[in-house]
Amino acid sequence: MPRTKAPRADKVEVVGELQDIFSKSSALFMTEYRGLTVAEISELRKRIRPTGGQYHVVKNKLFRRAMGSEINPELETLLAGPTAIAFATGDSVDTAKILIQFLKEIRKPEIKLKGGYVDGRIYSVDQVTALSKIPPREVVLATAIGTMQAPLTNFAGTLNGILGEFARTLQAAVDKKTAEGA
Repeated sequence: MPRTKAPRADKVEVVGELQDIFSKSSALFMTEYRGLTVAEISELRKRIRPTGGQYHVVKNKLFRRAMGSEINPELETLLAGPTAIAFATGDSVDTAKILIQFLKEIRKPEIKLKGGYVDGRIYSVDQVTALSKIPPREVVLATAIGTMQAPLTNFAGTLNGILGEFARTLQAAVDKKTAEGA
């Protein structure tokens, strides 16, 4: 009977950590990383952290184990070759924006975005780039509220004008009756 090797404790721990991060993530952005220096990776991690994101160099085999049933053939294509993953545990737009900006700044053509996995769907490089161009959440909310508020403000102004005109008409009638009776 062939003996099966028990998984090493460190690998089991890594898979557990990846599962935990993945379960908290709204999006994953896969990148090449060969050619990045340790200082550059540290700088990218530092920039992504405030958005609720994390950047990890991962072994594809361990990441596949961590993904379990979530893995699909489309996602498998993004895991070809050495891979680093930006996990967006906060706002995925902010994480994508910082990642794309960083990749432009370092000017290393071999370091590129492979694609993304957002809310259970595969995103191409172009789609991730488009996602990174969406205005910040606060701006979108402010615009939406302003759009909804404008008709209400106009309606309130119209009502105020009608009520004011009605009050002036009543006052004119009262003044006229007072003048006729005096």
